[in-house]
Amino acid sequence: MHAAELRSIQAPIKDRYKTEPEAARLTLRARGSLDAQNIACTVETGRATAVAGLHTATGGTGLELCSGEMLLEALVACAGVTLKAVATALEIPLTAGTVSAEGDLDFRGTLGVAKDAPVGFAQIRVIFELETDAPKDKLDQLLKLTERYCVVYQTIRNGPTMAIEIRRCT
Repeated sequence: MHAAELRSIQAPIKDRYKTEPEAARLTLRARGSLDAQNIACTVETGRATAVAGLHTATGGTGLELCSGEMLLEALVACAGVTLKAVATALEIPLTAGTVSAEGDLDFRGTLGVAKDAPVGFAQIRVIFELETDAPKDKLDQLLKLTERYCVVYQTIRNGPTMAIEIRRCT
């Protein structure tokens, strides 16, 4: 896709959101089913079924997906799509590239082994390896705008208001 094509696709959407801000506000949803026999949760992704379970560092078998890794995968997906969209809009040529994310965890926290060990990632790094002839200033702009517009990155970085509850099935 070229910059002009991307702009032509997004222009009417942007115009609508400027005149009707409420149209831009959507609630995205995900849903999972608890496994009756195993410590697992089945998530419908829209394209396939993903079965999440315990990481091997917490007693899992390794047969199910780790939700922490799934979080990093969502970050990689969002960052990659965002970078490609920004590169397209700025007409920065990318011949090839990869996106990776890595996060540091202390599993003592989630297992309740050490009260001073945090639950969750202590640090996450996103790395882009790009094949491009673009000058450094263009790559700096690409990185800055990718960081600014990546939904998953900004959500993790800024921490949204959260709520958690239990409801009885009726």
